[in-house]
Amino acid sequence: MKHYLEQLPEIYKELEADGTGLSAAEAAKRLEQNGKNKLVEGKKESLIHRFFKQLAEPMTIILLVAAAISAGVEIYEGIHSGHMGFPSDVVIILAVVLINAILGVFQESKAEKAIEALQEMSKAQSKVIRDGKQISIPSEDLVVGDVIVLEAGDAVPADARIMECASMKIEEAALTGESVPVDKKEEALKAGENGDVPLGDRKNMVFMGSTVVYGRGKAIVTATGMDTEMGKIADALAQAEEGKTPLQIKLAGLSKILTYLVIGICVIIFGVQIARAFIQTGTIGFEPILDSFMIAISLAVAAIPEGLATVVTIVLSIGVTNMSKRNAIIRKLTAVETLGCTQIICSDKTGTLTQNKMTVVDYYSEDEKLLANAMSLCSDAEFDNDVGTAVGEPTECALVNYAEKIGLSKNTQKDLYVRIGEVPFDSGRKMMSTVHKTQDGALVQFTKGAPDELLKKCTKALVGGVEVEMTDAIVAEILAANKKMADKALRVLAAAKKDLAAEPAVYEPETVECDLCFIGLSGMIDPVRPEVKDAIDECRSAGIRPIMITGDH
Repeated sequence: MKHYLEQLPEIYKELEADGTGLSAAEAAKRLEQNGKNKLVEGKKESLIHRFFKQLAEPMTIILLVAAAISAGVEIYEGIHSGHMGFPSDVVIILAVVLINAILGVFQESKAEKAIEALQEMSKAQSKVIRDGKQISIPSEDLVVGDVIVLEAGDAVPADARIMECASMKIEEAALTGESVPVDKKEEALKAGENGDVPLGDRKNMVFMGSTVVYGRGKAIVTATGMDTEMGKIADALAQAEEGKTPLQIKLAGLSKILTYLVIGICVIIFGVQIARAFIQTGTIGFEPILDSFMIAISLAVAAIPEGLATVVTIVLSIGVTNMSKRNAIIRKLTAVETLGCTQIICSDKTGTLTQNKMTVVDYYSEDEKLLANAMSLCSDAEFDNDVGTAVGEPTECALVNYAEKIGLSKNTQKDLYVRIGEVPFDSGRKMMSTVHKTQDGALVQFTKGAPDELLKKCTKALVGGVEVEMTDAIVAEILAANKKMADKALRVLAAAKKDLAAEPAVYEPETVECDLCFIGLSGMIDPVRPEVKDAIDECRSAGIRPIMITGDH
């Protein structure tokens, strides 16, 4: 079922739930049937399996063959001479193989344990309604049909259909690449021309891996674990075939050359020795054949570089250790080598190349301080002195941080302009209004929102420090400034104000958001991380081509 296209009663029927939450017994039954709400981990290999996997490398196989042949030579010479010597060659080769395998297993196991420790630290909790009560449970114990409670700051634990929604905004950059939070709603959607709705437009759904940045809501879980959209991505990654690194390919090629070389040496030396014996004696007996064979084998074993595999493993281990000191955990030894021959680096954009933190970078207004203060006060984000930045919805945080930067801290201004009422943001109106009482008892209203919508509510504009009647020329100038910012890929918000003689009798958009005075525009963007430019320059100077891959919706 495409839950985003259906009405809630049909969804309850399909999920065998009533929307008031499951009982503990029913949840336990479903958990037993469907398994944990977590992404499937790859099958872990035992230490024995890893050990033998290390022995399966082409170079290691050649060394083991060489050890077997050396053992045969030692035994033959011992029997032939009547004195069994110490098999030093065999011991050295086997020691090399053993050290090589142990080093490889040790490094990979260390990386696995580090990754497991990180996963254990990041285990999440979810608020869920069970037996009519709200409780917190591990997110991995969620089941289809559970009703989850979502608030600002919560990570969405599973794919779910929204049942209730109060100005809820979700940051879905992990799935869509879009840094701007998505406004959510509870109404069923209408299918497009192809009979479906793209993932980024499913505004009545929440998805595992996203984060609530504003508002609150309730949702009924429709998919868990590998059935979620995030699970589908994980499954696609699991299906990808694992290729060999350039070093593995070259070592495999060297092993093949050495194999042919060793066989060639054996054949040539054996042939030459047999020919010499025949020339000297005129006959070919068993003894000359055996002697010729042992000489050929000895030379073949001497041609094999026993230390190469160990040297490679030790060098890669040093690389892994050095990377760990830079907080990079590398699971497989051979992966280190690929860093040294990288030609292309593909990078995500949101949160990787950018800060994933909206920032005001431009404005259009005659009074910047009034504009910044209006934007800051007409928002629900707050400035946290302990962390030195605003907390709340990213766009509103940008406005509060902007006001703080120019000396208008919201923590101070909200005491000078006490909020006494508001008309919350609504995605239909695309604006929000707040009413404040100043210290001298005056009342002032601030409204912020989308420029095209807010301009329709403005009958005045701030020009030369005074309020004047809105004209077509002023509107044209504002729209031109809006377009100029939009052309620079900025997200633009407008602000307006209204002086009130008395507090509104009712806080309804129709009665509050009218006869406004336009103040100005703020342009914001998710800025590039400061270290990105130098990193790109460094990549190019090293002959590496950086490519940005993003899923901006």
